[in-house]
Amino acid sequence: MNKLKLVFFFIAIALTACAQKENKTTEHPNIVWITSEDNSKHYMKLFDEHGVSTPNIESLASHGIVFDRAFSNAAVCSAARSTLISGVYGPRAASHYHRRLQSVPMPDNIEMYPAYLKEAGYYTTNCYKEDYNIYKSDTVWDDSSKKASWRNRKEGQPFFHVFNIMTTHESRIHFSQEDFETKKTLTDPESCFVQPNHPKTKLMKFTNAWYRDKIVQMDTEVGQVLDELKKDGLMESTFIFYFGDHGGVLPGSKGYILETGLHIPLVVYVPEKYKHLVNIKPGTRTDGFVSFVDFGATLMSIAGIEIPKGIDGKPFLGKNVSARELNERNQVFSYSDRMDEKYDMVRAIRKGKYKYLRNFQPINFDGLMNNYRYKQLAYKEWSQLNDEHQLNDVQSQFFNVKAPEALYDVEADPFETKNLALDPAFKNKLIELRNILNKQMFDINDLALYPEFYLIKNAFDNPVAFGKKHKSDIQNYLAIANLALEDYATAKSKIAAYLTSNDPWERYWALNTCTSFGSQAKEFAKKAIQISKKDSELINRVKAAEFLGFIGAVNPVNTMTQALYASQDPNEALLILNSITVMKDGAHKYKFDLKKDKLVKCSVEPQVVRRLDYIGVSE
Repeated sequence: MNKLKLVFFFIAIALTACAQKENKTTEHPNIVWITSEDNSKHYMKLFDEHGVSTPNIESLASHGIVFDRAFSNAAVCSAARSTLISGVYGPRAASHYHRRLQSVPMPDNIEMYPAYLKEAGYYTTNCYKEDYNIYKSDTVWDDSSKKASWRNRKEGQPFFHVFNIMTTHESRIHFSQEDFETKKTLTDPESCFVQPNHPKTKLMKFTNAWYRDKIVQMDTEVGQVLDELKKDGLMESTFIFYFGDHGGVLPGSKGYILETGLHIPLVVYVPEKYKHLVNIKPGTRTDGFVSFVDFGATLMSIAGIEIPKGIDGKPFLGKNVSARELNERNQVFSYSDRMDEKYDMVRAIRKGKYKYLRNFQPINFDGLMNNYRYKQLAYKEWSQLNDEHQLNDVQSQFFNVKAPEALYDVEADPFETKNLALDPAFKNKLIELRNILNKQMFDINDLALYPEFYLIKNAFDNPVAFGKKHKSDIQNYLAIANLALEDYATAKSKIAAYLTSNDPWERYWALNTCTSFGSQAKEFAKKAIQISKKDSELINRVKAAEFLGFIGAVNPVNTMTQALYASQDPNEALLILNSITVMKDGAHKYKFDLKKDKLVKCSVEPQVVRRLDYIGVSE
């Protein structure tokens, strides 16, 4: 009898092992990402009353989950996609500058998330855009090309496939004046909603209609991917994510961490076979906040793969994610720094309906020349109307020096036109979100508190390790930058001390803070003149001249020009050229005459060339 029981015991163990093995196989669903370029949620009827119908995406929604609060962490391709592929916040890994001047490595002991899927047996394919600012190992994709397809996998092998749609990309909105004058859009321009910060011109309406036509075309291409999955009998076993890779391309969207630059459409189709892997009923919507940093962790959660330590994101779908917990998530962090040749440093926290923006260098006004943006006719017209004083106060904000911080109620004011930061009724909310942002920046060791060219020289071999090593310095630089948020009378003694510091980056942030205060800080003009003549760092000479030029105390042209000629580093020169552009296009319209024969050292970088072409260089 005991022997018989023993036999049955071992049979039970064997059956359990077989079941577990089978379960392990069947719990690896297929996953497809369909990513459309450059469109926020504002232009699709599924998410916004002013949008167009997208029947194929809507069909996914009827059998899936609509995420009404989904965000890219950055508002431009390479920075957004670097966060997406890594699950690591860009300012922690120095992967958030667009276009990259130099690639950075992944943090130690972390892979791009497809590598974990591949290790678990998935066939991983990408068709075909990558655009990472991070070095990619050979362990990431089985195939990343225009021909990449799930159909090349082994029989029975689960797959993860990314399909990118370029139809809505910014470049597709670079139509010509002839197109504007002669072509007809399927969408009636007069029916299009025009944002309150945009002029309601014929060209702006046409651009809105043209863009919406592209979204309709994009939806057709989504349908083509779905048809292929249906043809292969895969709809019952495949999770399908549709989302935009960041916000839209109408003026002031892409590249700016406003809602129009960050708030993406996201729909996740839940296959019948794997409904048990999620705790949210298909056909429903959620207001839970999710962002790109969470996407990789979510895939691993669905696929039953252990999520590696060291990434910043957390899953928003999977067996261990409840609908209640997801709906309670109400916060997202976002960031913007260099966009092509245009520098800025902006951080944001959205919590619930409130959005806090911190402009660390508010002199870098949003409308500052950025070559690729201004290829769009609507951008050119907007700028021209501003020059002609034809815009109202809301429409002209884009071309004005910014406030150091801003607070918006994005439910009442979705296009962020009314800054509540100085309203006493919102003081507590302002302080709450300011503190959340400061903690977030401190927790990730936000590397942008160093100039980019310095990071390239000193940190790009291992940015995360550099951030950890210099954590106290970063916290200190943040504190100096935040003096701009204090009452000037309280801050000025601290500014005075930092302007004489032996640490060049303490001086750098003290100078930026002077510029943030503007004419209030004019008592530091004498000290700024000294710095502009003899500081050991060229960029500090330039920042001192920027402050002096901004308040109209001293013409900055000679100091900036000589610093540019003296620079031996094209990456440093690019930052100097940003200040030159600010002085050229700002209120004082300073005149620069750059000599070609003195620019040999700095004119090799493409972003530098764009700046020089715009500013003008004489023989």
